[in-house]
Amino acid sequence: MAKNRKVMITCAVTGAIHTPSMSPYLPVTADEIIDAAVGAAEAGAALVHVHARDPVTGKPDQSPEAFEPFLKVIKQRSDCVINITTGGAPTMGIEERLRPCAYFKPEVASLNMGSMNFGLYPMLSRFK
Repeated sequence: MAKNRKVMITCAVTGAIHTPSMSPYLPVTADEIIDAAVGAAEAGAALVHVHARDPVTGKPDQSPEAFEPFLKVIKQRSDCVINITTGGAPTMGIEERLRPCAYFKPEVASLNMGSMNFGLYPMLSRFK
């Protein structure tokens, strides 16, 4: 193993397909996302991967308006790189997924390849 190897720690603070019913710790509101991202940066993350959500339902929201309340504040309160998702939700088209990146032009954006199929089969029996 090489000495002085540099490592970049990334933290996906909001998850992608997770919903508030899966965990009470899922950040949904702008303030919760800010706190999670800044906390991750303070704990050593160099990069935070963020999704925006409807603050009432927790549903993924790829509108620039959904990202705006937290992006600037995260940047003001930390020096981490912000990675805006292009994942959104499996039901979203490519143009919708790309809207926040086209608008904000982040340092890093995710690149989702494939069909966006998520294997949540073990979770299905938990929810009626």
